[in-house]
Amino acid sequence: MQSLQEDKSMKKKAQPKEKEGEQKGRAMQIVVFKQGDEEFAMHIDQIKEVVITPSIARMPQTPDFVLGVANIRGNIIAILDLEKKFGFQKDEQRTLGGKNFTLVIESEEFKMGVLVKEVPNTLTVYESEIEESLNVIHDSSMEQNYIKGIVKKEGRLIIMIDTLKIVTESEMNAVAQAVVSN
Repeated sequence: MQSLQEDKSMKKKAQPKEKEGEQKGRAMQIVVFKQGDEEFAMHIDQIKEVVITPSIARMPQTPDFVLGVANIRGNIIAILDLEKKFGFQKDEQRTLGGKNFTLVIESEEFKMGVLVKEVPNTLTVYESEIEESLNVIHDSSMEQNYIKGIVKKEGRLIIMIDTLKIVTESEMNAVAQAVVSN
């Protein structure tokens, strides 16, 4: 599988030229993937690589959207199902053993994987194409606001998420505790 590192280095070389008066702001690369029928995106710098999902060992005492853990290049990481996290209807192909991919996300605090059913693609967007989530969503009861904004590009609406805020601290602690105790 091609590493996203190559895409990151290519983005500096192949920045699309802005059309006068059409696009404004800084250009950035995002990785677009589907969850349910919706398109989501993450900033390319948050994703280390995309791999074919290896076998997953189920973990007790973890949130229901944590499918379990997998060994990816010698690292044991939690695999998350965002369709479950977001309350979307379950995709039968995933549960029947269809081929899946994992977006490997790495930060200073943790590593985790996000299950996706197809290889994601990269897209260049401009700041002017992103509507901030505060302007769209006014629910102050949300524990964590992991929605960064809505990307409006080529007639599509793509939900931009912050992977570092998808999982709450208590959920991450439950996963870490289950991994350590098993």
